[in-house]
Amino acid sequence: MKAVKYMDEEMVIKRGIDLLMKGLGPLEAIRFMNISRERRMESVKRHRKWQKHLNKEEFFNEVFQ
Repeated sequence: MKAVKYMDEEMVIKRGIDLLMKGLGPLEAIRFMNISRERRMESVKRHRKWQKHLNKEEFFNEVFQ
């Protein structure tokens, strides 16, 4: 079995950008990189949503084992 060697993150980013530039051109590559991701939920709403489905006993048991 061969050992797998990964590229460092800097090289992956450089090569990825190079491929985007070649495949899409500079303008469309920039547009692609600027496409907004999933909207972030406000932290209090996110926390309340998490708490609503939380089983307190299971949570405490897991945290304080």
